Amino acid sequence: METNTLRNVPPVKQFAVLLQNRVGALTALVKLLRRSGIEVIGLCVQDSRDATLARVVTSDPERTEELFIEKGIPHTVCELLVVALRGSADDLQACLDQLMAAETNVDFVYSLMPCPSDRCLVAMHVEDRAFAAEVLHRAGFKVLGQGDLSR
Repeated sequence: METNTLRNVPPVKQFAVLLQNRVGALTALVKLLRRSGIEVIGLCVQDSRDATLARVVTSDPERTEELFIEKGIPHTVCELLVVALRGSADDLQACLDQLMAAETNVDFVYSLMPCPSDRCLVAMHVEDRAFAAEVLHRAGFKVLGQGDLSR
């Protein structure tokens, strides 16, 4: 994949949803998405005493946003960098080393559920997604877009 086509890859979208810290809140969110034919393919949860922040990557971000608006679910959207790793700690370390050498900050990282062809998928929020994608692509990492994750 050349740099020009890499820039044209649609970014992976993440939704951040603030949930009440109560039993079943996360289950209700996942059920709502599934009933609408939307699969959760990435999930990261940060819990606090009062509220829970659920970071969600779905198979259909456009429909997810429509659903959240329709149901009045407050959310924010951000773009993630998704990288396919071979599954070893060495591969993750090499990926992070490349970003550090390029002086690119990584805000947060979590893994995604689908693992095509023995690869682990890692979602990252970085300060400059396009720059970080170029850095990793040049270093031989496979950078994925939303189309690679959507079913």
